[in-house]
Amino acid sequence: MPTLDELVSLADAEQPGHPEPPPANGKAPSAVLVPIYDTPEGPEVVFTRRAWHLRSHAGQVSFPGGRKDPEDRDLVDTALRESEEEIGLRPYTVEIVGELERLTTVTSPANIVPILGVLPERPHDLRLSPEEVDDVVIVSIAELLRPDIYREEIWFRQMTPNGSFEGFPITFFELEGDTLWGATARIVRSMFERLTLI
Repeated sequence: MPTLDELVSLADAEQPGHPEPPPANGKAPSAVLVPIYDTPEGPEVVFTRRAWHLRSHAGQVSFPGGRKDPEDRDLVDTALRESEEEIGLRPYTVEIVGELERLTTVTSPANIVPILGVLPERPHDLRLSPEEVDDVVIVSIAELLRPDIYREEIWFRQMTPNGSFEGFPITFFELEGDTLWGATARIVRSMFERLTLI
């Protein structure tokens, strides 16, 4: 199982969030915070479960984050602001160590920059925004690495007016009581691939 230091080493520490990716479909880029912390049993990751009444991605397990606002200085600011708004995670408790591999979502195009942040301990006294978040989901790296919870499917979408289709892989982590998939699962998978663990 990777140590916290090994996970931190995956992040590009040089000017995280810069240069800013271009808009996708006319929408500003997004940033998510990947909050991790250490325990005697190994690192753990903080996810959120999106509120069930949301119009898109309702109930999905995700990292806190969202689109950049004009007031945000940069995408690190975006990730920290969204995390505070969604779950009450105070920015001064987060040590930003860099950015992880960027990605573009498939179904509704968006450019996402994952920002890796280290917490001093398991977060306490979080204040969830009921408009955005149903719950906080904390998962150990050890659980995410269990081979029996990981699977991949090939999904197809129509790419051209003449009806041709393109297949693309969708990653799933079947957690106890939750399924981690989509962009969030791609971020986790990318980390493990770089550590040659998946």
